[in-house]
Amino acid sequence: MSEMKPFHIVLVEPEIPPNTGNIARLCGATGTVLHLVGKLGFSTDDRYLKRAGLDYWSEVEIHYWPDLPALKQAYPDGRFVYTSKKTDKSYLAFTFLSGDFIVFGKETKGLPEELIEANAQTSVRIPIPGKVRSLNLSTSAGIVLYEALRQTGALEGA
Repeated sequence: MSEMKPFHIVLVEPEIPPNTGNIARLCGATGTVLHLVGKLGFSTDDRYLKRAGLDYWSEVEIHYWPDLPALKQAYPDGRFVYTSKKTDKSYLAFTFLSGDFIVFGKETKGLPEELIEANAQTSVRIPIPGKVRSLNLSTSAGIVLYEALRQTGALEGA
């Protein structure tokens, strides 16, 4: 079996420090690379951000990008999987590949609709059967990342 490439979580303009801190901790726990894109809604020195990540910041490979095109240019062979409630395909019906970039939008707006439409084949949603319209960003990142890890066998023997 070939060596697995790490997954990548991409947060586009995250706004809430504890969400980013929780996702950083998730990335540290799973060997996932974290990419922060665009204008952040907080300082990376924010105490809530650091508190949510606890003592795990040293375990996270983190990169900062001015915008999504810059990130995509740096990884021209990367496959970007976009998450949105504005698409029909469930993440459970999607086949993840080792090394995928899983992209999440800002908490208040998500990813731009035109981005989702232009990437319909690699856009997924988390089905929500109840009356709540969306899930917390860090919860969503955990749900989708763990399915990707499960599908690729990355959790076996962990």
